[in-house]
Amino acid sequence: MADLFDYLKWRGDLLLSQADFGPVDNLILASLIYVPFENVLDTDSDEAVSIAEAARRYAGLDEDGRGPVRSEKDEELLMAAAGTPRFAELKLTFYRNEIDTAAEMQFCAAAVLLNEETAYVAYRGTDTSIVGWREDFNMSFMDSVPAQRAALKYLVEFGRGFKGRIMTGGHSKGGNLAVYAAAMCPEELKQRITAVYNNDGPGFSEAVTGSDGYKEMLPMIRTYLPESSIVGMLLEHDEPYNVVKSRQIGILQHDPYSWEVMAGDFVRAEGLSRHSLRTDRTLKRWLSGLSLEERELITDTFFDILNAGEMNRTEDMIKPDKIFAALRSVKNIDEEKRKKLGQSMFELVQSALEVRRQH
Repeated sequence: MADLFDYLKWRGDLLLSQADFGPVDNLILASLIYVPFENVLDTDSDEAVSIAEAARRYAGLDEDGRGPVRSEKDEELLMAAAGTPRFAELKLTFYRNEIDTAAEMQFCAAAVLLNEETAYVAYRGTDTSIVGWREDFNMSFMDSVPAQRAALKYLVEFGRGFKGRIMTGGHSKGGNLAVYAAAMCPEELKQRITAVYNNDGPGFSEAVTGSDGYKEMLPMIRTYLPESSIVGMLLEHDEPYNVVKSRQIGILQHDPYSWEVMAGDFVRAEGLSRHSLRTDRTLKRWLSGLSLEERELITDTFFDILNAGEMNRTEDMIKPDKIFAALRSVKNIDEEKRKKLGQSMFELVQSALEVRRQH
């Protein structure tokens, strides 16, 4: 059950000129963008810094300087990649990181210069900020969210200065942002996009999947889902997908470090698990019974409760004092909202029971 770290040991000594860029290389870069590079990369000058130099600078920071980390494995991956000829001299540039609580936006991206003619634009998925999770929920009732529009703006601005071929991708929401930006960008830029990697990222509203830009980009989209994918099956997808084996179970398969690797590719599975398909049918059945206004109301109510508990990051959700503060706030919520939230949770359970009965 080899993983990304084993891949770096197997193929890390081969330059991209010796072994072509592939799906595992994509997942490594899509995972590296989770590392908080705020005190490593200069966003004002857009200097190009090698991965090896970025790792050296990052290692020199104290805990406060590094900032919140999604996973310790992201840091380990940076150090491991920096120690290989394949990744060490690739250049990181055009780093952007924005969290706007008022606009309900969490966005981060960087470009990786693979050579003088090719770049990979990596979009970060949902981090540990509550505002990032709220934006994911907003996708259920909005045709586009602020991070998607920021991703499009980012790709256009980077493409204006870089005239070569572009690949783009991300993990989780980052994969969604990569697809959206590529689908909605100007035609001249589309012609230079050679691949769009969506690593277990959620889908879109029908307004997006029905657009000409999305349909035009379909041949370039490479979607990878673990067998028990839940996040990657959300909302609407029209592109074909590849199913990857994972050493984890259930929702834990969303972790890119659990995906199995062999040689230069992922270990493929025959198809999605019954658990994934059943969860997908349950959520789609539940959402189809809610209007867009009801979805928005439920989302607002749920995150109002979290805000009342002063929960700003996901780790706050397991702190007893914040949990109790959030629960105490429920009694202050408008009765209609509280009733609708309870009713929707009941309908979700009913949907799950009905899907289980049918299948």
